[in-house]
Parts: sequence; C-alpha cells; structure tokens
Amino acid sequence: MISAIGLGLRAQKGGAAVVAMGVRAGAPKLILSTLLPTHREGDRLSLEPYRVAYETAQAPHPGAVADPATAVAEGRRRQDMLAEAGLRNILHALERAEGTLVRAGLLVNRAGWVTDLLDYSLSWPEHVPVAEALAVREALRSGLSRCGIGTVELDEKSLADRAAQALALSPVEIDAQLKAFGATAGKPWRKEQKLACLAAWLLAVDAPITGSSAS
Repeated sequence: MISAIGLGLRAQKGGAAVVAMGVRAGAPKLILSTLLPTHREGDRLSLEPYRVAYETAQAPHPGAVADPATAVAEGRRRQDMLAEAGLRNILHALERAEGTLVRAGLLVNRAGWVTDLLDYSLSWPEHVPVAEALAVREALRSGLSRCGIGTVELDEKSLADRAAQALALSPVEIDAQLKAFGATAGKPWRKEQKLACLAAWLLAVDAPITGSSAS
C-alpha cells in the first residue's frame, strides 16, 4: 500500500506538467504523470490572454474584445476554472492509488517579482510569453486553493541542490532515478516533468522542505 502521495506541478503556456509520487515499502514510486490543460482547443483567450490583450491594445478592430483588461480578466477566469476542474480529476485518480495526498509542490522561479502582468505585457511585448506562464501559475494556485490542497512553493533553480541534501543522494543518483521514473511514465518526459517529479518525490518521502506556503 502507498503510504503518502506528493504532487508536483510545473506551469507552462497552456497548462502544467503534473506528477504524483508515492512511497511504498519505503521506496519512491511514480503514481501519475499527466498534462493539466488550462485552455480549451481553439480558445485563444484561455491559451494566451496576454497576447490577445497586447494585440487588442495595438490594433483594436470591430468585434475585438472591448479592452485589454477585459480580455485578460475573461481569459484568466477560464484558466482558473479549467485548472480547478483538472485538479479535481487528478484527485479522483489519486484516490484509486490508496494513498493519502500529503500536499502539492508548485514550482516557481525568479519571475515572481512581476506583480502587474498586464502592464508588464503591454510595456514589454517580448516578455508576453513570461506573462502567459505566470498566468497559468496563478490559475494553479487558485485551483489548488479551491480544491483544499495544501501547497508549498519551491524555487526550481535550487530544487536539485535541495533534493540532493534532503534525499541524501548525489545529483548523478537523482538524475538516474528520474530517468527510471520517466521510463515508467512514458512521453512526454522533459525538463518540466522531471522538475514536477522531483518536487513530488520530496513531498512524498516527507523530506524537510521550507518555502512559501499557500495553504
């Protein structure tokens, strides 16, 4: 029986890489690896609200969204709704694993200093892709909160060093184990999935983790 389950999430444009890890007989076990979409097919507002907002500000045309702020508000509303729905589906799937969800680890990075994503996007159009990923992260925060999932935010830049110390494994050993998990998970198994997996692994084994909590 799996005694504990940790959930790792790494935001990207359009959704998030989500990995669940459990512990069975003292050993880590990959439970789930999936993509959680925060957009609907063909719906640009939910896929890239800040790109739509920038285009609206630059070249408004008949039939366009009334203004950039309106575009972003509606796009973000849709993202929040989809993130919550996706997380509830994941929780239902985890119930069948006969484990207890400990908490979730949400990967963050230094781009968190950006507080006004709309102004950031309108002022620096080359940074719109950053705003899109941060919007997904906000949707994940909202979904995790609405689902009542305790969350800790982990800096992805320092995650590998933290894991090596907490798990008492060398970086080479951790990398080898992540590759083994990937063989079980199947594709895609890129950087995003590996980061989410490592975050979930730490939470599953109940390694000492400090970071900002988002209840």
